[in-house]
Amino acid sequence: MFKHILMPTDGSAHSQGAIERGIELAKLCGAKITGMHVLQDYQMMMASEGMVPPGMEEQMDKQARDQAASFLSFVQKAADAAGVPCETLVAKGNQPYDAIVDTANARGCDLIVMTARYRKGLAALLLGSEASRVLHRSSIPVLTFRAIMSADHPDKKSGKAR
Repeated sequence: MFKHILMPTDGSAHSQGAIERGIELAKLCGAKITGMHVLQDYQMMMASEGMVPPGMEEQMDKQARDQAASFLSFVQKAADAAGVPCETLVAKGNQPYDAIVDTANARGCDLIVMTARYRKGLAALLLGSEASRVLHRSSIPVLTFRAIMSADHPDKKSGKAR
């Protein structure tokens, strides 16, 4: 069915849950996976506007890359434990959803597995959903796993199933 699954991660517990489920699917399908993390290019924007002191940009980049390595280490360890072939990569871009879709296309992936989070109010308006953006831009299937519902999630109050 699926041969190559892209699994973007932001390192959150929600994302780790989606990675674990995606690895189970990959194992069932005999697919390989590519774990990825997108570093947003905010440093370049801030540096070009003179908002970052000299030398600080390199320090911020190193910290972001170290964090990405930690996130991708989880993907690699989970895949190794399940016996699923895995590569990991770090991409950089202004829009994570563009980097995710571009990577899936460039690597010949036939599925993207990621988490989808519920946001409400101003956060929903300003941040939106990367999963939704990936879903609308991608030409390949996107499998999203909903994050665990918080106590104030509307579906939880109405008694709907996950």
